[in-house]
Amino acid sequence: MGFEEEYQTFINAHLQERNGERLRRLQEGSQHAEKLFLKQVWWPIFHHFRYLHPEYEVDDFKDGKRYLDFAYIRPAIRICFEIDGFGPHLKNINRWQFSDSLERQNQLVIDGWTVIRFSYDHVKEHPRRCQQIVQQVIGRWLGDELDQTTLSFAEKEVLRLAIRKGEAISPREVEAYLNLSDKTVKKVLSQLVDKKLLNPASGIVRIRSYRLGDQVRHPI
Repeated sequence: MGFEEEYQTFINAHLQERNGERLRRLQEGSQHAEKLFLKQVWWPIFHHFRYLHPEYEVDDFKDGKRYLDFAYIRPAIRICFEIDGFGPHLKNINRWQFSDSLERQNQLVIDGWTVIRFSYDHVKEHPRRCQQIVQQVIGRWLGDELDQTTLSFAEKEVLRLAIRKGEAISPREVEAYLNLSDKTVKKVLSQLVDKKLLNPASGIVRIRSYRLGDQVRHPI
């Protein structure tokens, strides 16, 4: 399915699971900015919405409730993605509301959340940069999971480099990063391609760059 079909399935699944305020917030909260983030930033990276929760409810530090635009949750990973618009409500915010907003964000961090915030304009005008940030923050956790694999040290480090960069890497970059010869680097890159952990990104006879394979970019 394409984005629109998957998006409706994603939203409908969460609507069916909710009631009360949680349902109302999702019905009212899934607006243009949030959908644009999913369409221009999230979907091109993952092509699915697994582990992602819209309008996610958390306990507020004032004993109330607050709602995150999106929460990405996996074992030992909790990432909050917020999309902030520059509208009248933001321009007219007073100093106490501003302080309260910062304190709320601090509390999320204290509670173990990684908080990533994008402006609506950035999502709209610079989606590729937003994609890189998402890849880097999620990739930091996925990079830690590499330690549980049977890959060689060099293979793990190449994947960590690609995850942190969030875009294609070149053999020269790998040579400089690992301080290895071009012959050794070519062998490591070829092994990762054979294991479908990397894919050629440019070049045919002579591959000039590599990108992460689907099972690294789209973890199940």
